[in-house]
Amino acid sequence: MKKRDDKKRLGPRFAYDGLDRVIHERARLSLLTSLITHPKGLSFGELKQFCSLTDGNLNRHLQVLEEAKLASITKSTDQNRPQTSCRMTTLGRKRYIEYLAVLEQVLVDASTAVDPDAGLQERGGNQIVQ
Repeated sequence: MKKRDDKKRLGPRFAYDGLDRVIHERARLSLLTSLITHPKGLSFGELKQFCSLTDGNLNRHLQVLEEAKLASITKSTDQNRPQTSCRMTTLGRKRYIEYLAVLEQVLVDASTAVDPDAGLQERGGNQIVQ
């Protein structure tokens, strides 16, 4: 018979504290995915097109990412036209990769629930063991 203390010590198994709310929101996840695949950065227009966002939505989500220090925004002018470019910061890259690791664990847990034999998977020659 298990003690109640065992349950408390193990913590909530499916809480997934690493699913950062700043990153987990769909539009911001799209923005960060776009930025991580373009290390030199992207223009406001490119991000708008890649992520299917309006100017206002894109602006607000970029503000959230900049406040969290996950992205940096640079404003300049080119031929008297305002230019906004965005890049992922070093901290943003680190937190995004950590986020993906937690998300991968969510997938492993979910696949194990559907198929109990899925707890051990082959991925690129590496085994993921629960």
